[in-house]
Amino acid sequence: MARSINRLTAREVATIKATGRHADGGGLYLRVTESGSRSWVFMTTTDGKRSEIGLGSAASVTLATARRLSSEMREAVALGGNPREVIEPSEPEALPAVPTFGSFAEQYIKSVEGGWRNPVHRHQWRQSLRDHASILQDQPIDQISTDDIMRVLEPIWLTRAETAKRVRGRIERILDAAKVRGHRPRDAINPASWRGHLALLLPQQSKLARGHHAALPWAEAPAFMTEVSNRDAGAAQCLRFVILTAARSGEALGAKWGEIDMDKAIWTVPASRMKAGAEHCVPLASSALELLSKSRPDKVEPATLVFAVGGAPRSNMAMAMLLRRMNYGHITVHGFRSTFRDWAGDATSFPRELVEQALAHTIQNKAERAYRRGTAIERRRELMQAWDDYLLGKTISAV
Repeated sequence: MARSINRLTAREVATIKATGRHADGGGLYLRVTESGSRSWVFMTTTDGKRSEIGLGSAASVTLATARRLSSEMREAVALGGNPREVIEPSEPEALPAVPTFGSFAEQYIKSVEGGWRNPVHRHQWRQSLRDHASILQDQPIDQISTDDIMRVLEPIWLTRAETAKRVRGRIERILDAAKVRGHRPRDAINPASWRGHLALLLPQQSKLARGHHAALPWAEAPAFMTEVSNRDAGAAQCLRFVILTAARSGEALGAKWGEIDMDKAIWTVPASRMKAGAEHCVPLASSALELLSKSRPDKVEPATLVFAVGGAPRSNMAMAMLLRRMNYGHITVHGFRSTFRDWAGDATSFPRELVEQALAHTIQNKAERAYRRGTAIERRRELMQAWDDYLLGKTISAV
């Protein structure tokens, strides 16, 4: 019985002289011309029309290769495809343009910011990348290298250590997301990664820069408060509020008029904006109330930010820059919480647990947690008014 495929032998392919097409089977033919040249063709029928597809010269395409190509072509025909694409692949779809770092960073922030509790956090992400990673903004995200990251970080690594760490971490997350999205090679190292990479290239930051927030000695606080009170800038007003309430800067920057009860002199910070994830009530002393009264708009919208700039959240950097302009660049905004705590511990007899509660620190001890109930808010009101009086120079110490 004659074979339906693989009819020819390698010797026949090399020596056959008869002109015409010689079938190997399965649509594969060796064509021999009158001049003696040999070439491979694949014959197929599409929509009732017989067509011939050349596979190349037999001098360069071996019998085995010709058979493999014809097998792939038969499979393409069986699946409804175009057999020509076996040897003439269709033009690949154009790859999507690689986004720039700036455009992808914005896409990434929009995709995750819904899970961030503090709206100020969103603003700070964008501002820090705009201010400190501007050289990356227009670069294709797949071309950002370690040298580029070093150019961003080196100018601020020692002088603005906390900011530099945050910028590095944010860039790292964006580049990791770009890798997941297929915009960067998945097996390549992230040029903004720290351990085993940038940690080997950047100098060690001081212990002070690695977490301790430099604080103003409490004995100097009244003089500082007098100086900052003489400034009308919005950053100065926000800083005064931070100091008077012993709040974290992010809590104050995100404060909304709907959280302020002027009649009861209470600022209620929702759990969604608190570090510990629990609602925090801040008794407002007289100076804090006066500050709010002067800046309170005639028509109050609950969702309006108290310390907004043109409706947008104010940057934490505004207060930091204010400190520098006042020649207090050696301290931090967050450090005023330490100033308050040191004053309360050194110059007053208020219980430590009351002070910790005023600072919204998590309280583990059952007895201390009891201060969250009952008359604790009024006791804390005494504490915050004593702090207010001290800052105004009305008392040297509180009881």
